[in-house]
Amino acid sequence: MSPQHPSRMPCLVFANTKGEIQDFPELEMAGRSGSWFFRPELEDIIPLPQGSELFVLPQRIPIGMEKNSGDPVLLDENPYTSRDGIQAVAAFMAPAHTAIFTAAYEKKSPDVDPLPLFAYTAVGWLDERFWVCGFRSDEDIRQDSAGFQPGRIRKETEKKLKAFPHNRLIQHLGKCCLAYSCPAAKNYFLGRYEAPLPTSPGCNAQCVGCISLQASGCCPSTQERIKFIPTPAEIAEIAVPHLNSAPRPVVSFGQGCEGEPLLQADTIEKAIRLIRAQTGRGTINLNSNSSLPEAVARLAAAGLDSIRVSMNSARKGCHTLYYRPQGFDFKNVLESILTMKKAGRFVSLNYFILPGFTDDPEEYAALCDLVDLYRPDLIQLRNLNMDPDWYFEVVQHPAKEKPMGMRNWLAQLRLRFPELKFGYFNPPLR
Repeated sequence: MSPQHPSRMPCLVFANTKGEIQDFPELEMAGRSGSWFFRPELEDIIPLPQGSELFVLPQRIPIGMEKNSGDPVLLDENPYTSRDGIQAVAAFMAPAHTAIFTAAYEKKSPDVDPLPLFAYTAVGWLDERFWVCGFRSDEDIRQDSAGFQPGRIRKETEKKLKAFPHNRLIQHLGKCCLAYSCPAAKNYFLGRYEAPLPTSPGCNAQCVGCISLQASGCCPSTQERIKFIPTPAEIAEIAVPHLNSAPRPVVSFGQGCEGEPLLQADTIEKAIRLIRAQTGRGTINLNSNSSLPEAVARLAAAGLDSIRVSMNSARKGCHTLYYRPQGFDFKNVLESILTMKKAGRFVSLNYFILPGFTDDPEEYAALCDLVDLYRPDLIQLRNLNMDPDWYFEVVQHPAKEKPMGMRNWLAQLRLRFPELKFGYFNPPLR
């Protein structure tokens, strides 16, 4: 059994220019929160979760902590062979885990290219293993790597692709599964948990950190956006069997491989009615920027069970700077939450987590006001997949106060809102 926390502080890790990762016991690992660097508490640190990845951060110099003073130290030269160069290292944690600190580093110059669209958690080395500053935020195992056997996934995917050659959506999900290793697509082909139902090639926002469409010359998107609008029949051909046979079944509109599903509200409304005419089992969910409250009302009336509202910030200014909305504003997002709550439906906030921003006192106060007024049922603690420096620049976030700390942030929310749930995934409701 793996220890939950280390017995002492892990040491700094770095990479040379070849990408080879080494540890440096003279310095302890450090964590970053906004513009501050911290020595983590042992309770902040867990073993690197299975299914996580390590990333080398080009043009970024690692920062560690001096053992005696606890002061941050820039390790600007490879301590073993200076000619091999030095680069910072971060962890991209497996799903169901949330960061407490991001990787600690300093950019070589202000104009280095932004990092790709992933999350960058602080990582260290101790007792022949890697450790990260984070916590498990959902006990649901639906995307645990141990449950994905590549041979079985390929076999089941190819079997279904062959059985449904004329369903464009199933063929699209096959690419998501086999080419992009999408865990939601994998679960669909394995017949379990939550199945994706992408529908929209277009969007009414230009999110800076969009993972399916980026402007030329920017950091590349991590997956290809769907290029067609599936028919209600194509959608139902996926959803109905899945809801009828999968354990704890959920089907979700609004995926990483599409734009904004509310732009296809007519198609989704027809699909929901078609699905519910054939089965009352399982949960129909919508992941959305929640920009069109009138469309949300129509979908709730058709049988939508839950909505997950994507939100980087509870403050209108920061939300607008990140989402760059076209034809809607933050008020519309809040109206959509209210619409679902009035319909007696379940509301989650997909509240992007970035230490130093999420736990900023002003952001915390704004989130508390939102929860007080609109009463969401669940906050999903999903890490923001974006270069932290780029994000802070985009949302124009000059922190006025030291961050609260992510563990303290979560503890204060639990204390203030005892009925509010926290997790990572869309929960099954039926």
